[in-house]
Amino acid sequence: MTEPLPRRTPGVSGRKTAIPDPLPGLPSRDLLLRVAGGWEKFMRSSGSQPGDET
Repeated sequence: MTEPLPRRTPGVSGRKTAIPDPLPGLPSRDLLLRVAGGWEKFMRSSGSQPGDET
C-alpha cells in the first residue's frame, strides 16, 4: 500500500483516438470518399448540375 501512484503526463489521454474499422459488410470511409469524388467528376463531365433530375 506504500507504492507511489503512477505519474501522469498532462495532455495525454489513455483513450484511443483512432477511427474504428467499419462493421463487416460496410464500406470504409476511404472508399466512400473515393466514390463521392468519382461521382462529382462524372457529373461535371456529363454537364449535369445537381438538381437537374427533372
